[in-house]
Amino acid sequence: MIKLTLADYLNKHNITRYELAKRTGIKFQIIDNYYKNKVVRYDSFLLDKICEALDCDISDLIQYKK
Repeated sequence: MIKLTLADYLNKHNITRYELAKRTGIKFQIIDNYYKNKVVRYDSFLLDKICEALDCDISDLIQYKK
């Protein structure tokens, strides 16, 4: 199972969803869906923008569990 850990990352670094939406230019509702792990299909373009804005690796945002 793949799980997004964006919420953990943002909380750890004291970044709000609103601030991330402003940094990336991605609509708040989309950021909120990634934050709440409600995404079924992951958009590589959006994940790239998020990683760039947060200066992190994809492994900081996605976790794989068996």
